[in-house]
Amino acid sequence: MKRDKIILGIDPGTNIMGYGVIEVTGNILKLISAGVISLEKYDNHPLKLKHIFEKTSGLISQYLPDELAIEAPFFGKNVQSMLKLGRAQGVALAAALQKDVPVFEYSPKKIKQSVTGNGSASKEQVAAMLQTLLQFETTPKYLDATDGLAAAVCHHFQNNGIVKAARATNWQTFIKQNPERLA
Repeated sequence: MKRDKIILGIDPGTNIMGYGVIEVTGNILKLISAGVISLEKYDNHPLKLKHIFEKTSGLISQYLPDELAIEAPFFGKNVQSMLKLGRAQGVALAAALQKDVPVFEYSPKKIKQSVTGNGSASKEQVAAMLQTLLQFETTPKYLDATDGLAAAVCHHFQNNGIVKAARATNWQTFIKQNPERLA
C-alpha cells in the first residue's frame, strides 16, 4: 500500500527540541522516528539557533516530510524565555520553508486536545495516548520527543485524519451512507 504522506512534528525548545515523524497510509498512522535534539551544551543562543536550523534541515532531508507541524510558543510570564522560544520556532520554520515544506502551527492546548481529548492533559498523558495510537513499547527518555510526535498526530487529526460523513437528514439516507452499520 502506498503511503499518503509523512508528517514531521516539532516541539521547539532552546535546551531540548523534540521531534516526531509519522507516516500516514489511509487512516493508519505509523511511527517512523521520535527523538530530541539536545542544545544544552551550547551556552551561546545564536549557536543554539544555528544548530536548530541545521538539525531541522537534516531531519527534512532524511525523512522527506510532506508537511511540518510545530507547536506554537505559549504565553508565559518570563518575556526572555518567550522570546528565545519564539526564535527557536522561527528558525525551525525557516528550515522547513527553505526546503518548500508546508508548515502548520498548533497551540499546546490544541495539540493536547487532539491527541487526548483534554486540552489540559499532562505530558505523561499525551505520551501514554501516543503509545496506544502508534503502538510503541518504550516511552522516550525525554517527553519533548512525544510532544513533537503529538504535533504531527494533531496535524493529521485536524486536517484529514477524521473523515466526516455527510449528515443524513432521514433514516433512508443514513442507511445508504452507512450500510456496514446494519445488523
